[in-house]
Amino acid sequence: MTSQETFSPQMSIPDHQARDLTAGGQTAHILLDGQTYTLRITRAGKLILTK
Repeated sequence: MTSQETFSPQMSIPDHQARDLTAGGQTAHILLDGQTYTLRITRAGKLILTK
């Protein structure tokens, strides 16, 4: 972002519920450019993303 650009509501970032991504479980696989990442919800309710 340059000094002339500012954040506006029209440029919002999409929200995704982690529990929806994991289908109510603890883990989900996320694919990006042929690479698989694992999203995990810990017992403490934190998110961990690993390759």
